[in-house]
Amino acid sequence: MSRVLAAVDVGTNSLHLVVARVGDEGTFDVVAREKEMVRLGSGSGDMKRLAPDAIDRGVATLTRFRRIADISEAPLRAVATSAVREADNHAEFLARARAEAGVEVEIVSGVEEARLIHLGVIQALPVFDRRLLLCDIGGGSTEVLVGEKGEMLTSRSFKLGAVRLTNRFFPGQALHPSAVTSCRRHVAEALSALRRPVAELGFEVAVGSSGTIEQVVRLARAAAGAEALRTYNGATVSGDEVREVAARLVKARAKGPLGAMPGLEPKRADIILAGALILEGVVDVFGVQELTLSDYALREGVLLDTANRIRGGALHHLRDVSRRGVEHLAAAMDEDPDHSAHVAMLALQLFDATAELHGLDEGAREYLEAAALLSNVGVAISHAKHHKHAYYVIRNSERLVGLTDGEIEIIALIARYHRKSAPKASHPEFAALPAADQQLVRTCAAILRVAIGLDRGHESRVRKVKAKERAKRLVVRALPAGDADIDLELYAASERADLLAEVLGRPVDVVAG
Repeated sequence: MSRVLAAVDVGTNSLHLVVARVGDEGTFDVVAREKEMVRLGSGSGDMKRLAPDAIDRGVATLTRFRRIADISEAPLRAVATSAVREADNHAEFLARARAEAGVEVEIVSGVEEARLIHLGVIQALPVFDRRLLLCDIGGGSTEVLVGEKGEMLTSRSFKLGAVRLTNRFFPGQALHPSAVTSCRRHVAEALSALRRPVAELGFEVAVGSSGTIEQVVRLARAAAGAEALRTYNGATVSGDEVREVAARLVKARAKGPLGAMPGLEPKRADIILAGALILEGVVDVFGVQELTLSDYALREGVLLDTANRIRGGALHHLRDVSRRGVEHLAAAMDEDPDHSAHVAMLALQLFDATAELHGLDEGAREYLEAAALLSNVGVAISHAKHHKHAYYVIRNSERLVGLTDGEIEIIALIARYHRKSAPKASHPEFAALPAADQQLVRTCAAILRVAIGLDRGHESRVRKVKAKERAKRLVVRALPAGDADIDLELYAASERADLLAEVLGRPVDVVAG
């Protein structure tokens, strides 16, 4: 059964909207496409702040996109990449987008951005069964990955973007004599971090997505005297042609700002030199002989990811793509993953048994499960304050694909509050959450604390948890495994039940079942 959905890519250079009717097989028919060159990443400071006028342009564009989506009654999902991700004042942009445009913008990590781009690309080209090298050059970052059959084998997000490097190396009218050499060296040094993993994995086909790469393809075709295409999806460009385009752009730019050039889009003229040098670096560093262009990228990936979520229920993706990421991180960092898995089981039982009291949804349940599985990853750094280390590890891990920045923050905070201090308004990360998410974190952390107490000895002595309200008290019953002595677990859980009593508004008794 098809459903009309809308997705927005809030990029550093442009905002892209696609509205499409998505089928059960992952196919979709486009209803509307819109693009607005907003330049959120314009200005100085290596994109550390969003300029007021850039925020104005971004919010105005989102307002227009919202109206277009509403025509088709399409739910709209917007994701933001490097410009918003890195800006110190991104909260201002998110708040204005929510209040003025009615759009909740999700910030995605570089690795998650790569996953979503990959998801879009494999719908546009017949490359699912082939090992591919994928490159997407945005305004603020470049994502490179090797994938096969829908799985990412390795990926990296680089702070190499057409807008970012233009600001850094080509900011004025005149071209500094060393600017091109410095830019090339900078690109090569950055990309070299992924050279060995790509070489070890190898690839059968190289794919490029984004407006920058399409522009290079257009310039290469124009230089060869080829006619413009109606669609550039599937068009190819050789490594030598990429180098030739870069050389011609360098020569032309040395004479002043780029003007009329066959195949050049005027709005992209000021940033195409930096973009072409990034693509040239990709070709040289990874040994690309030929690059195939994909017309689908992040926004189409967001559409398909959203459709997958809806088909499986709220946030079902934690049971597939992102569930694997959670398990991967736990396996790498948790010294006793069996204990964490048992705690997660008990936490979910307690969550379900108290559902009528806390009123949280399936999404919160999945956040709780992820946080329980990851609550001890900080022990790998140090047992002292490992709850705080867990927050840091979760927040900065590149293994947690399939989750937005906001979802990772919630999971990290639940894990952070599994012991010691309860959430406080004086804690800046907690205070930055919307009120509803603060309540979610408090409730899930409270449940997790009790569940951890019920496996105090790391021996799975408690096999099941039940809970029932009696005389305005919550009675939590712990059922032992066989004839196991669970006195220690009952005591530990009781000691950790204060926060649960507070969030549920009634005393909590933990007893043997």
